[in-house]
Amino acid sequence: MAMTTADPTIDLAALMREHQAGVWRFLRALGCETNLADDLTQETFLAVFKSPFEQRSRGQTVAYLRIVAKNLFLKSRRKDGRQVVMAEMEHLESQWSELAGEEDGAELANALRECLKQIDEKPRQALDLQYKEGKQRVEIAKAMGMTDDGIKTLLRRTKARLKKCMELRVKG
Repeated sequence: MAMTTADPTIDLAALMREHQAGVWRFLRALGCETNLADDLTQETFLAVFKSPFEQRSRGQTVAYLRIVAKNLFLKSRRKDGRQVVMAEMEHLESQWSELAGEEDGAELANALRECLKQIDEKPRQALDLQYKEGKQRVEIAKAMGMTDDGIKTLLRRTKARLKKCMELRVKG
């Protein structure tokens, strides 16, 4: 028998303990900033609590939570007047689902940490400027004494290398 949130026996705290980290990591993978990911993760579980949610298999629960989280993220982006490239969002979501499956992404996070250790200083600096400091490519190019096209190529190659490394670690 499936339990719904209208059913007082559902344990929302247990649901959150089991899935909170995975929802947060999924939001971060979509490009959500840390503080916003914190807020949207909580909003995801509140939305699920208020809806006629049926807790079924782990896979179905994970998929439903990701849909709710993604929709809240998209709503937030639109509210802030920020553009959303749906094709890119769908690609990121597809890759996350393929790599993480029903899991919470901890294995992916560990794989990424290990793969980042293999990256040379210059590509690591470019990644840090883009993802940790939120710099645009033009700003990164200026900071690193490179052209915009040079940074674009460096980032593309670095991301491809990281992707290959992670796929080998996660699937192999």
